[in-house]
Amino acid sequence: MPHDKHNQPTQQQENLTLRMRGLGARTVIYQQNVASRLGLNNSDFLAIDILHEKGPITAGELAKFTGLTTGSVTALIDRLEKSDYVRRQPDPNDRRKVILVPVYENKEEVSDIYLSLHAAMIQLASSYEDIELELIAQFLDKACTVLEEQIHDLNSNISGGN
Repeated sequence: MPHDKHNQPTQQQENLTLRMRGLGARTVIYQQNVASRLGLNNSDFLAIDILHEKGPITAGELAKFTGLTTGSVTALIDRLEKSDYVRRQPDPNDRRKVILVPVYENKEEVSDIYLSLHAAMIQLASSYEDIELELIAQFLDKACTVLEEQIHDLNSNISGGN
């Protein structure tokens, strides 16, 4: 099949994807360091980050987002609840379900760790115009959607036996 030059990625597109992978790697390393500082394992910390982003969700939704089995998620929730990072509350729409509510925002050790990163990111953001920040935010939202789709595809292939 002949290569269509319009389907070939540009150097700028290749450069962007390379930088996104670098950002992803640094994010994982940062998360591992934060988890360690908080005395958590990385899976637990990732679940906390998901709850921070998504807000209150069910255990099943957390299992879907993390790719963990329901049994593993139950053990994870038990650990997070014991450490006061989440609270279980009954789902008002389905008494069989439990909603996980993040409650760690008031934990001083969590906010202390993120203060420096938050300040540095605000300083970085201040070097851009509002219209540029809107474009960057739009790109990041779409990149998150692409990653979520890829995670779903990877988990589907594993569980589907492909």
